[in-house]
Amino acid sequence: MNELSSETFFSAIPVFVDFAGVADSHNYHALPADWALATADIVDSSGAIEAGRYKAVNMAGASVISAVLNALGNNDLPFVFGGDGAIVAVPPSGAERARSALSAVQNWVGKELGLTLRVALVPVAEIIAAGREVRVARFQVTPDVSYAMFAGGGSSWAEARMKEGRFAVPPAPPEAHPDLTGLSCRWNPIRSRHGDIVSIIALPAGQDNAQAFEALVLEIVALAGGEEREGHPIAPEGPQIGLSGAGLSVETKAAPKGGRIRHWCVILGQHLLTAGLYRLGLTLGRFDPKAYRRDVARNADFRKFDDGLKMTIDIDPARFRQIEARLEQAAGAGICHFGLHRQDSALMTCIVPTALRRDHMHFIDGAAGGYAMAATRLKKQISDAPTAS
Repeated sequence: MNELSSETFFSAIPVFVDFAGVADSHNYHALPADWALATADIVDSSGAIEAGRYKAVNMAGASVISAVLNALGNNDLPFVFGGDGAIVAVPPSGAERARSALSAVQNWVGKELGLTLRVALVPVAEIIAAGREVRVARFQVTPDVSYAMFAGGGSSWAEARMKEGRFAVPPAPPEAHPDLTGLSCRWNPIRSRHGDIVSIIALPAGQDNAQAFEALVLEIVALAGGEEREGHPIAPEGPQIGLSGAGLSVETKAAPKGGRIRHWCVILGQHLLTAGLYRLGLTLGRFDPKAYRRDVARNADFRKFDDGLKMTIDIDPARFRQIEARLEQAAGAGICHFGLHRQDSALMTCIVPTALRRDHMHFIDGAAGGYAMAATRLKKQISDAPTAS
């Protein structure tokens, strides 16, 4: 692959529009070997969640994406939000800027959110040398927004090496501050309309059962698809307009210290203006609050594939029991490992460079632990699994 096609790899990938396409290997393309994975996660995220710091944990995870995209000046890169962490694939021309962004955001998360963020920059060439792949697909949720899906085991390998302390980036100077322009966390929790908000993680149990796992993914997607809007946690008209106090506090900290009062006033002013326009049925120039709310719902990233299926969906109790039973059956057959976590609402963390465009991105997680708690249960299932004699 020549330098030009390597740099423009993701933008050249054909899109698919039916989420069931995550189980189709033909939709995935090998990430060039000269790219790297910027990886990050919160140390002891379950402890922070048990302390009620859901907003801070999600903000930390999304801040990694925001910092790297802003550093490279490119929103069209493969990334995945994992609730308490994130992965962003970066081309060779952006590796050093991504390294600086990772160290700066690690510094910011520690200072401002009181959390410990692990970060690493893992060369794809190292992943390939270890016998793994990083294959990427492009799921288009609207004409304006698409999200990357990852397969091949490479992102999981990179995360495991990060946790071992490999490929760590040097610490940032104490005064370093990441560019978190557009990072937003101001929506109130979104309550379930059907019964429960369920966060699901299902990973293949081995490398020899790919077809069985793909079939399982299609079954789970189909079961969720029987719910209104395929289990989407947000109503078609969008989330209710509201301003979370916890979200306002965390988002204000994204601004450099000298501009935080001004940033707080801007956030509050934007909220009051949006709420007023919405209630009066008015628009302001190109900004239509009703259209913006609908776009928030349409653009939301509530399901993904990152070496396994991850979903945060709004489903009724009967459907939950069906999904749980099928996953338990598949786990017993050695097809998958899985973790589930039920809660009564979802959280949304956003990247909105400008509300005047329609390409704003919105990441969904469960409001009481979500993916992090599902991952904890998945790890316990793996550790409790009998070993072959």
